[in-house]
Amino acid sequence: MAMSVIWIGMVGLAIFCGLATGRGPDVAKAALDGASAGVELTLSLMGVMCLWTGVMEVMRRSGIAEGLSRLLRPLLCRLYPDYADDQPVMDAVSANFSANLLGLGNASTPLGLEAARRMAVGKDGIATDGLCMLVVTNTASIQLIPATVAGIRSAAGCTSPFDILPAVWVASLLSVTVGITAAKCMSRLWR
Repeated sequence: MAMSVIWIGMVGLAIFCGLATGRGPDVAKAALDGASAGVELTLSLMGVMCLWTGVMEVMRRSGIAEGLSRLLRPLLCRLYPDYADDQPVMDAVSANFSANLLGLGNASTPLGLEAARRMAVGKDGIATDGLCMLVVTNTASIQLIPATVAGIRSAAGCTSPFDILPAVWVASLLSVTVGITAAKCMSRLWR
């Protein structure tokens, strides 16, 4: 609700300022150009999302996702000790983690929601340490292949959309390290 009010206020203010300064036609042209660019970007990102969601489905059907889940299990059991014995929760967390590794923020969201739903069963609406850790690791995830960002860069005309890999690796590793450390510290403070 608040974002809707802010957005409407910004658009109204832009239109008012454009009309007050005699630049009404420029504001109208910018609005149409922006809408057109938004549609083009959405269509190009849909292609990228379809590709990587398809890759995730192929990984799932071929058993690679299960192998990755087994590979990630020791790490995930340390991050989510309360759910280490709950196979459906760990599978959902592993799928979410895998999608984030591929930089599929939009594709990882439903997987993260499924993991959160499974974690919340029987908790009476109270966020557990594991659920808080899921939010942190999903938000500040390590990305090996930033597919969405590369798709945006490619749609914007970048000739080498993956040249940002070292910066993405460093930034995502730092953010997830700080996030996990903060979540672990906070869970100890509120016991």
